Amino acid sequence: MTTHITSAELIDDEVESSGRPRLRGRPELLLTPLSFVLLLGFWEFAVHHYAVNAILLPPPSRIARSLLEGLTGGLYLTHFLVTVGEAAGGFCIAAVAGVIVGSLVTQFWLLERTLYPYLIALQSMPKIAIAPLIVIWFGYGASSKVIIAAMISFFPILVNVVVGLRSCDASKLDLLRSLSASKWQIFWYLRLPNALPFIFAGFNIAIIFSILGAIVGEFVGGEAGLGFLIVAANTTLDVSQVFAVLIVLATLGVTVFIGLQFVHRKVVFWAESDDINRYS
Repeated sequence: MTTHITSAELIDDEVESSGRPRLRGRPELLLTPLSFVLLLGFWEFAVHHYAVNAILLPPPSRIARSLLEGLTGGLYLTHFLVTVGEAAGGFCIAAVAGVIVGSLVTQFWLLERTLYPYLIALQSMPKIAIAPLIVIWFGYGASSKVIIAAMISFFPILVNVVVGLRSCDASKLDLLRSLSASKWQIFWYLRLPNALPFIFAGFNIAIIFSILGAIVGEFVGGEAGLGFLIVAANTTLDVSQVFAVLIVLATLGVTVFIGLQFVHRKVVFWAESDDINRYS
C-alpha cells in the first residue's frame, strides 16, 4: 500500500523535528493581541457612547494622539532618557552593593549578626517616606533619584544573593573541603556559580524596582523625567498625556526585563531552561 505525503505534512514534520512550536499549538500568540484590540475597541465605544468626560477617562484615540505628538516632538524621549539614566545608576549601585554585602554576610557570621538587623530595619521603612529627606539632602537633581532607586532595588538583590550562596549541594561542599579547599576557593568555584540563578532572579525584580524608585524621586521633587512629566500633566488635567507616559513606562519596564532575561540565559548557560524560568 502506497502512502502519499503532502508538502504541507513535510513542512509540519520539519517544524516539529526542529523543536519549534507551531502556531496552532500556541493559541496565546493570537489571543493576546486579539484581546488587546477588543479591549481598546470596547474602551473607545464606551467612552463615546456614555459621553465620559475626557478628564476622567480619555478614549484610546486621544491617548494615541498624545503619545504620537510627544514622540514626534521629542518631549517623551528627553524625559525618557533622564529616567533611564537615574534607574540604571540606581540599579548598578544596588547590584554591586547587594552582591558584595550578601557575599560578606554569608562568609562571616559575626558580620551577619551585626549588620543584618540594620538592613532589615532599613527595608521595613517605607521608601516613599524617606524620599523627601533624600531630596532635601542631595538636591533636586539626578543624584537623589539615583539614591532612591538604589535603596528600593538593593534588598531584593541582597536576599537572593544570601539565599543562593547558602543553597549549595552538601555533597559538593564536602568534596571541596576534603580536598583542602579554602573558604574563598569554595566561594569562587562552588557558591558563586550556584548562586547566579538566584542573583539574576534578584536582578529581575530590582531592575523594575529601580524604575519605580526613579519615578518616586521625580514625584517628590524632580525637574525632569517621566515622573515629573506625569506630575506636570496632572497639574494641567491632561489625563491623555498621563496615559501616554504610562505606556512609555510600561514599554520601558518590559524592554529591560526581556533584556535582562536574555543576559540571564547567556550567563547562566549551564542551567536547565526549567530552572532558569523557575528562578525568574
